[in-house]
Amino acid sequence: MRILPVLFCALALPLALSACGSDTPTTDMDTGATIVAGGNSRLTLGVNSYLWHASLDTLSFMPLQSADPFGGVIISDWYVAPSAPDERLKVTIYIMDRDLRADALKVSVFRQTRSANGWSDAAASPDTAHRLEDSILTRARELRLATLNQG
Repeated sequence: MRILPVLFCALALPLALSACGSDTPTTDMDTGATIVAGGNSRLTLGVNSYLWHASLDTLSFMPLQSADPFGGVIISDWYVAPSAPDERLKVTIYIMDRDLRADALKVSVFRQTRSANGWSDAAASPDTAHRLEDSILTRARELRLATLNQG
């Protein structure tokens, strides 16, 4: 019984998409987003793809708690470096624009230290957030250049 709705959706989706027009998806080189155009309408999905993928690449060593590609928010879980077992970091990344620009990205770093009473909040160096932003922006530019060189 459950297979009938799935089969119907599988058959109806290509027909619905073909009704939108015969244009093929393209990539906007400024945002990295896939654009599907048909007739007089344009549908752009997600946030800046280069910033999104660069953020995930940069934080790949940390466990992720949440990642919302439509809202542009990536939240890591607490990360304890093997070299500093009494300190942990959590990172939140906000992608605030569709363009590949430095002000389209905001990184917040939270730090805690462990004492006899457990974990307590501590000040994170502002330089840590700045270095993460620089790493993400550098990686995003590399991804964009790689895309340009393919075409």
